[in-house]
Amino acid sequence: MAKGQNQKLKLLYLLKIFMEETDDSHGLTRQELISKLNAHGVTAERKTLYADFEELRKFGIDIITEHDGNGWTYHIGEREFELAELKLLVDSVQSAKFITERKSQSLIKKLEGLVSRHEAKQLHRQVLISGRIKTMNESIYYNVDKIHAAIGADSCIKFQYFQWNVKKEMVLRHGGAWYDVSPWALVWDNENYYMIGYDTVSQQIRHYRVDKMLRISATEKKREGRHLLKSLDIAAYSRKMFGMFGGEEARVSLDAKDHIAGILIDRFGQDVRMIPKDNGTFTAYVDVTISPQFLGWVFSLGADIRITGPENVVEMMRTESRRLAEQYL
Repeated sequence: MAKGQNQKLKLLYLLKIFMEETDDSHGLTRQELISKLNAHGVTAERKTLYADFEELRKFGIDIITEHDGNGWTYHIGEREFELAELKLLVDSVQSAKFITERKSQSLIKKLEGLVSRHEAKQLHRQVLISGRIKTMNESIYYNVDKIHAAIGADSCIKFQYFQWNVKKEMVLRHGGAWYDVSPWALVWDNENYYMIGYDTVSQQIRHYRVDKMLRISATEKKREGRHLLKSLDIAAYSRKMFGMFGGEEARVSLDAKDHIAGILIDRFGQDVRMIPKDNGTFTAYVDVTISPQFLGWVFSLGADIRITGPENVVEMMRTESRRLAEQYL
């Protein structure tokens, strides 16, 4: 590439070099900067670089000058995102089941572009430890965008819903019938994305796994169910649903040992009502949707917790206990 042919782009190439090559642990000398600019078809001199640094600083770029031995080095200081923040974002992308492996890699590659190539290696090392289960539905990335757009436009949507069979094939539910739903919110629960909406046919609030929705399109009809959504606490709704499985809602009383308190607070929040007793136990009252998933959650906590009411839920737990015992005879 002939030197000087990209002279008008000098500041842009200089910024690119700083962003890609430097950070708090890696600086470049003036001569190194000149050589890298030359590789991009830009000529530069030591004296003019000082003026270029000042122009970048005026633009808001944090150019740091440091003494290094007998000379000086220059690097980018503060960036839009700190490395620690990007590590959190990378881990969130990688752990999210609703994002496919291919889309995860694409998003992480873009996040790597926000730091130097040296720091990007630290983000890349996090990618290599993933091995987590990811969704197989590549369209979820666009499903989320379509649902957000429909919510913003106050429009209903229609879509088809599917489930996986034993052959790992998509099977449309209800014979491929179209669902007519008013979308009101998106919830990320248990590493999956759910859409909460008003179902026109049942006239009830329902939720749907976004990665199991197909062929989403907005309709000309305005959203319905506003009267129900006004009184719905979305956060409370999510806490009541175990694995977002539906069922009858009830206030359940639980007797538990004191060390279980943290588990209940993690699950139901600090507003959960807990009444201490004198024997190292307490009684808690939680509003939940009764489902096999909720009963299984209580089972998983072992002998340190038990359901004490209402009686119909206690009987459900007894029935489930007998069923499990018979299943494993």
